[in-house]
Amino acid sequence: MNAVRKIIGIVLIVFFGLPILFGAIWAVGLIRATVSPRFLSDLPRQIIAEIPAKADAIFRDAQSGQVIQDTNTRAWFEAAAKTGTTPSDLLEKTGLLTWMDAQLSESLRQIGRVLRGERQAEPIVIDLRPLKNAILSPEVERFLLATLGNLPPCDEKGQDAWAQVAVLGPRRAQLPACRPEASVASSDLHAVLTRAAGTITDEVTVFRDARHFPAFPLGLSRTISLLSYILFLIPAIFIFFGAVIADSSTQGFLRWSGVSVFVGGLPALVLALSAKYFSLWALGGGATGWHVDRASELTSLILDKTRDIPERVIGQLLSPVVIVAVVVCLVGVVLFAVSFSVRPSPKARR
Repeated sequence: MNAVRKIIGIVLIVFFGLPILFGAIWAVGLIRATVSPRFLSDLPRQIIAEIPAKADAIFRDAQSGQVIQDTNTRAWFEAAAKTGTTPSDLLEKTGLLTWMDAQLSESLRQIGRVLRGERQAEPIVIDLRPLKNAILSPEVERFLLATLGNLPPCDEKGQDAWAQVAVLGPRRAQLPACRPEASVASSDLHAVLTRAAGTITDEVTVFRDARHFPAFPLGLSRTISLLSYILFLIPAIFIFFGAVIADSSTQGFLRWSGVSVFVGGLPALVLALSAKYFSLWALGGGATGWHVDRASELTSLILDKTRDIPERVIGQLLSPVVIVAVVVCLVGVVLFAVSFSVRPSPKARR
């Protein structure tokens, strides 16, 4: 009879409790991360403030033959440098710098206030029209035409390549480092810029249905995070009944529960740590050496200059999962340790 009870308890714990506990750990951790004001508001504002300096650093280093050995790519950056305009200058002339520092940053700050409970949830509109207008601005077109003017004239092969750019776009067709005819250059640039601007929506609304949100005294972010812990009730029920069926004594119940909780939390912890450090390793250059193509040098340069951005994003996403998994494992250890302080019942001694 005891063997049958243990088998039933193991089935409930192993096939129901542990998988659901694993999923609950990841769900709660990711919910905590994605509704955090630091992830949705503070971190984007910090990244936005760093964009001009990072863009200038990439622009400067891309002109070095020691960094970019591909002559076609380096020729484009050298031609752009001869215009005397840096990316930060272009951001300022097109009004993007003002938009990022003022409107965009303020919208993100208001999102953070809502999540922290400092203001009532209301629809917050992020206007992306300034970004579209900047792409289509005369300043951008003049900068690109001036860059083209610093390139050597195209031969027949280069003219054919530019014809492909107008049809396929710069992502699917390589930009040749040569100057096409003035009419071709103007039409191609207009087509490319129009296509790029067309992929951007006019505005993004956050908290679209905010009027239906109830008032949360603790703030929207904290309330959602606290409510997410209800998910742990599901695996807790299976582990509870599995442990009771396997061993109804207090000592046995604590040991079965403690081991089950620890075993359920450990894989989630290992996976979260593995995902976090593997991603950081890949961003650090571990994965870039697996492929070699014409854009790899520029890609490596961009990753090197902006590596801290995805690192911070990954840290904000996976760190809460790690913390939740650690807490779950500690709960299992505590339950198991407490079982040794409980005296076994007379029936258990027999």
